[in-house]
Amino acid sequence: MIDAIGASGGTMVSKCRISDIAYHAILARLPVSAVRQIAERSEHGISGMDAVMHVRPQSIVLPEPAQDAAQPPVDREPTPANGEPILAILDGVPVAQHPLLRNRLNVDDQFGLEPGALVADRVHGTAMASLIAHGDRNLAEPSLTRRLHVVPVLGAGDQFPEDRLVVDLIYQAVTAMRRDADPTASSVLIVNLSLGNARKPFQGKLSPWARLLDRLSHRYGILFCVSAGNHPQQFDVPPHMTMADYEATSQPQRATQTLTALSQLIPYRRLLSPSETVNGVTVGAANIDAVTSIDRRRGAAGKVDPFHPMLTANPSSGLGPGFANSVKPDILMPGSREHLTMVASGAGLSVRPTAGGRPHGLKVAAPPNGGVTNWEHYTCGTSAAAALASRTAHRIHDALEEEYGEQFLSLTLHQRAVVIKALLIHTATWPTDSASLIKNVLGPPDPKQHVRQKDNIRRFLGFGIVSAEDAVYCASDRATFWTTGTLGSEKRRSITVPLPACMGGKARPHAIQATLAWFTPVLPGRQSYRSVKLSLLASDELGGFRVDPSKIQPDTNQAGKGTVYSRRWDGERAPVLTATSSVEFIVQREPDRGANIDESVPFGLAVTVTMPGVVEIYDQARARIAPAVAVRPR
Repeated sequence: MIDAIGASGGTMVSKCRISDIAYHAILARLPVSAVRQIAERSEHGISGMDAVMHVRPQSIVLPEPAQDAAQPPVDREPTPANGEPILAILDGVPVAQHPLLRNRLNVDDQFGLEPGALVADRVHGTAMASLIAHGDRNLAEPSLTRRLHVVPVLGAGDQFPEDRLVVDLIYQAVTAMRRDADPTASSVLIVNLSLGNARKPFQGKLSPWARLLDRLSHRYGILFCVSAGNHPQQFDVPPHMTMADYEATSQPQRATQTLTALSQLIPYRRLLSPSETVNGVTVGAANIDAVTSIDRRRGAAGKVDPFHPMLTANPSSGLGPGFANSVKPDILMPGSREHLTMVASGAGLSVRPTAGGRPHGLKVAAPPNGGVTNWEHYTCGTSAAAALASRTAHRIHDALEEEYGEQFLSLTLHQRAVVIKALLIHTATWPTDSASLIKNVLGPPDPKQHVRQKDNIRRFLGFGIVSAEDAVYCASDRATFWTTGTLGSEKRRSITVPLPACMGGKARPHAIQATLAWFTPVLPGRQSYRSVKLSLLASDELGGFRVDPSKIQPDTNQAGKGTVYSRRWDGERAPVLTATSSVEFIVQREPDRGANIDESVPFGLAVTVTMPGVVEIYDQARARIAPAVAVRPR
């Protein structure tokens, strides 16, 4: 583990306080390492600080997964959760006394919806709470140790109350948590919103709900994880006439035919409000689950898996792009291997996506059934994917808190939230096979039209599919660095990352990836809306690392439209490195749009260097960091 606090060896101008820059590093169980140098530059000069890092050894091994994924007996409930909640769930009324959820939830029924919600109908809120607390029960993952703050906004039948505006419910729920006087959950900085308005697909204009999330995110420093929305409507799959014909089609022909059919419906399968939010993380559903092969065969009769073994977006998952042509959804998370079932055949085959079940779904807690209180069933879709994204964000926070304690907790809520946002999206990548399929089906075929090709790919994949374990744990052949700070108007910061010498001279695949995230103030009613734009600039040292921009990522202009900027560089030629080699990144605040914004904007940055199979990377990166030395202004 690498720990970085303080700075030495540089002159600090009095106007630049050490509290303005927070930087820390982990090279152990977390996907983070040290930032060696942070500086603030402007047109008129530079005020710089050299950070000296302290290293302590720490295991980098991923914990062994639990072997028993069976439903727990009533007398073997999970260990109760303790601690102030950092994550809130705005959803339906949960079965708070379910054995999997008992002593894990703080339910704040501020709208009085619980009495009118029959226990047997408390499906959605129970499922989302279960996924966040325990993950997919098919995997028997470790449970979160903190309690979850739950504010029901869905009442009877998992529906919004008819006498309340949805925007008003969300506003009151969030402001109650973080208001100055008597807050209900002052430590919350992650909010799960696995909800959406099926009657309000995004058509270029931001909905009031999305604008509200952007304002609350910036005001309180809250990371909203929002589901992209599901489109379970039926669609035709030409040229097939029957389900048997469709099922008999081998891959990749079946995937090509399915994607071709979906491509004709892109205008009707857009994001659902409020997933066009600019500051929040929008989550689509990937065709991933942990169902056993036996269960897969047992209940899959009459249902067809359209894409397996390819990893891609589910057929029902909402498609981007987002506001101002930004990358949306931001990421994909597991939403089950969604199958298709027949609706009609004869003149032509019509199919629709199936709901979650034993053959393809995520296992979660469910309302009591037949007198059994610890009942579980299966869920799927972008709601489940958003819940798993929120869970991953919580795990990132837990890992940082465990390693740093008060050093991490002393950061502002805004800084912690943007760091988590950057690290959550940082591991997202386009699967090569699905990106290639989308390019081949949607085109355009002209190689010179690569920008439009990438535009079509990101509609389905965003920045890519996230690896939750890589977002939380590190590896011996990979080092990830992170930092957080603030930027004033038209300012920039220089961040220098050391490159392990063991990567030099080896002609083998290697990569460097950087992800920048922030929360922008917004200008409602103006075309610009996003009033603060940050840019990430890479220095010429990348040339010595022998890498070029990766072809499997959004175009540079596409990636810079929102509040996340993520870039990857790949190479196979041998890097030219020495014991002191490094690469510099510049985080720059562009001129504010509209009126000048006086306030500083918090940002989080994550950088990863990797060369698979070179196991010295972790140790050498750690060795480049010196013990921390206290800083005194001069």
